[in-house]
Amino acid sequence: MNDKSEEEELAEGTLLSHLIELRSRLLIIAISVVVVFICMLPFSRDIFTVISEPLRDVLPGNAMIATAVASPLLTPFKLTFFAALFIVMPIVLFQIWTFIAPGLYKNEKRFAVPLFMTSVILFYLGISFAYFVVFPLMFSFFASVAPEGVEVQTDIAQFLDFITTIVFAFGIAFEVPIATVLVVWAGLTDTKKLGKARPYVFLMAFIAGMFLTPPDVISQTLLAVPVYLLYELGIIMAKVFVIKKSNDDE
Repeated sequence: MNDKSEEEELAEGTLLSHLIELRSRLLIIAISVVVVFICMLPFSRDIFTVISEPLRDVLPGNAMIATAVASPLLTPFKLTFFAALFIVMPIVLFQIWTFIAPGLYKNEKRFAVPLFMTSVILFYLGISFAYFVVFPLMFSFFASVAPEGVEVQTDIAQFLDFITTIVFAFGIAFEVPIATVLVVWAGLTDTKKLGKARPYVFLMAFIAGMFLTPPDVISQTLLAVPVYLLYELGIIMAKVFVIKKSNDDE
């Protein structure tokens, strides 16, 4: 009976320590976002000007509109907050890594470090791809298909909602190789099964593009094709990491 009560107390203490550790990590993330946001706040108008440039380039007069009274103030404010959140993403991923690292074996920690660095790089590659490739093509397409006599004028608040969704979708989509490696690493599947699933992944990539992007072929294709190519990259990375892990285990 005493042994059972001691085990329960140990489990409760372990759970409590994990919750305290999680709270500390979340607090660090929140403070990081707030600090970066405050530093960027004086430049909120400039940030909005830079980020909205791909759309303004195809609009009449290179100008957008604000239909709500507070939009000229709140929209750059919100955009700066999202920009700060994207900037501190390495800190977010690092805090996640430090939270789960104590539960990993020594050889697993050695592989987790390059995976962490790769996930950060891929996240920013996804954002860069959305800004430099997807936005110009997509906005030009929207402006070109407007019926005759219709002047395209975009509200800045709707623009903010639109681009945050697209940027987040591409940032997450570019993490496909990391997810593929982790699934194989955890033993849930192997590279042979992943190779056989290529047709289904190709189809699912376009279905994801339908839900995560506007209802046009260009933006859906620009998301689906990179996702599928990244899936192939994930299979290659999984083979490399699995071979190294097997050698270390031996």
